[in-house]
Amino acid sequence: MTRVEVQGRDIANDAYRIVTTVAGTPVRALVPECLMQGVRPGDRASHQEAYEWIAAHRPQLIRAVAALTRGETPKRPHDILTLSEDAPASSWQKYSGGVGAGPHAPTPAADAPSKRT
Repeated sequence: MTRVEVQGRDIANDAYRIVTTVAGTPVRALVPECLMQGVRPGDRASHQEAYEWIAAHRPQLIRAVAALTRGETPKRPHDILTLSEDAPASSWQKYSGGVGAGPHAPTPAADAPSKRT
């Protein structure tokens, strides 16, 4: 079965970034945290709980992302997923140097001074 790779939390969108493959192409999507409300009613799911929820709902997420790539609307409640076009999936790992770094964090220059000086 197709994999779903969790690429961390997108704080600005209150969602988790995922990557899955559709027709041989990596596709990025945002999974809103509100889908995980049943995990911890009245509060945001912990990071671990969110990863477990995503793993438990992998088939539904794969179908929803595939539908979005075809221009269709996924079945509820997954109709609120969105495709992410802001950065290539391959760059998320490369540039996610820390919490909140996000996909657009600049790479440190080779001659840049260390933060530990």
